[in-house]
Amino acid sequence: MRTRSLKSTSTRLAAGVFALHADDFAHPRGARIKRSMGSMPMRRLAAAAALAAACLGLISGLTSGLTGTAGAEPYPSRLINIIVPFPPGGPADTLARILGDRMRAPLGQPIVIENVTGAGASLGVTHAIQAAPDGYTLGIGNWTSHVGAGAIYPVSWDILRDLAPVSLLTATPLLIVGKNSLPARDGKELIAWLRANPDKVSVATVGAGSAPHICGRYFQQQIGTRFQFVPYRGGAPAMQDIIAGQMDLMCMEASQTLPYVRGGQMKAFAVMAKDRWSALPDVPTTDEIGAPGMYISFWHGLWAPKGTPEEVIARLDQAVVETLADPAVGKRLTDLGAVIAPRAQQTPAALAAFHKAEIAKWWPIIKGADTRAN
Repeated sequence: MRTRSLKSTSTRLAAGVFALHADDFAHPRGARIKRSMGSMPMRRLAAAAALAAACLGLISGLTSGLTGTAGAEPYPSRLINIIVPFPPGGPADTLARILGDRMRAPLGQPIVIENVTGAGASLGVTHAIQAAPDGYTLGIGNWTSHVGAGAIYPVSWDILRDLAPVSLLTATPLLIVGKNSLPARDGKELIAWLRANPDKVSVATVGAGSAPHICGRYFQQQIGTRFQFVPYRGGAPAMQDIIAGQMDLMCMEASQTLPYVRGGQMKAFAVMAKDRWSALPDVPTTDEIGAPGMYISFWHGLWAPKGTPEEVIARLDQAVVETLADPAVGKRLTDLGAVIAPRAQQTPAALAAFHKAEIAKWWPIIKGADTRAN
């Protein structure tokens, strides 16, 4: 309403100025005025025209500014993409779809999951980093994509500098699982069998530097043997080959293996944590089976490209907090064995600090092991 009033006022002002001096031409002396180009009435007309133009320019600028502010699209006003740097069916993909289904309610827009895979998950991270920083392209990731990949693969970005953290999401331990036909019945028997068969055991990974890969290398070092590592493009196809008996072992996110272990489709030998996992309380820890200190937390976070406005990050974080507090979402994640990050860690600052600490902890280990890209 104010914009329209200013515009109409400027129009009336200009019309009044020109009308006032147009009357001069209707004056009985108008003919003399028109003939005398240097006369006072013509100078008055020129000055008035200049004044009117200046007024129109000033008010036009004001109304344009008001229109730009009032007409700016609220965020979000269209669909949002979440980039998953792993194939469909894996831990990150499953989590992204659970979040996307629920986050559309507070955001008021649909969320589309886009799987961009390859190069140890670094291609998907690159895709998210290079997106426009407008809040319409986000990236979900985990230890593999946002810790391991950057230590091994040649990339043009800095994982801490070139992403804007939104929130930490979940964390679960890793499980050491194997095909059902393995002769070992428990973790201690597994270690004895592995030591007796160096270079004969196939271990699935999801690429060099991934959590399953670092876990496998760490495990072989701890027990004094050697594995044959086979890289896959994601956890889902690797687990299918474990189930089919094509691969011997794998270190995998506990929540992702849970349905298969409970369904008797693969064996679980140990959980890589200080304490036993509540979802599978009968599975011992790595300390208990003779591989002490092998703890890896497989966590997930959500990021936006660097330069995304702070108010947009805050809006996204608010939607994440609401989503993770939903009892229905909590049940779905708990059923998968995932542990939701505490509320205090569901902030951009908390994710930034946690991510930095994880890189400081693991990069020296990964690089010290001379881990190379596949």
